[in-house]
Amino acid sequence: MMCQQCHMREANVHYTQIINGNKVEMYLCSQCAEEKGKFTFSPQLSLGSLLWGFGLGGGADYPGIGQQPVLRCNVCGMSFDDFKRMGKLGCPNCYRVFRNNLEPILRRLHGSTEHTGKVPAKLADEIKTSNEIERLKAELAAAIENEQYEKAAELRDRIRELENSGKNGGVR
Repeated sequence: MMCQQCHMREANVHYTQIINGNKVEMYLCSQCAEEKGKFTFSPQLSLGSLLWGFGLGGGADYPGIGQQPVLRCNVCGMSFDDFKRMGKLGCPNCYRVFRNNLEPILRRLHGSTEHTGKVPAKLADEIKTSNEIERLKAELAAAIENEQYEKAAELRDRIRELENSGKNGGVR
């Protein structure tokens, strides 16, 4: 599709604006989009610069103050600064080496550091129940350790209820 502004270059920006319920769509080339002042494009945009643009870089660097030794992956040799620059890790071991640095980033981007993934629809209820039972068992152990026996009894009964509902196909 050609740019709707200059009609000379290929449109590579789709701009949608809704004003008072009226939707206006424009297809522009990057030059016309920049001239309109709506967009700016940087050819050096990388995943790393995008992540740090969200404020995940930790703020300004002050040379000489609180400097720590450069942490490097012992398998591929990548440093955390390399990751910040490129936006990707060098090998699976980097996740272990840079764990303390990556967890806040993942928590901010995804809301959690634990991968839950997708579950087949047919197994969703079964897996959800299984996860709930595991969570309740951990709570039960903590309640027993803290000598909260009434709470422990309630948790025990809830666990039995969930386990029995799974054995009977969900029918009571």
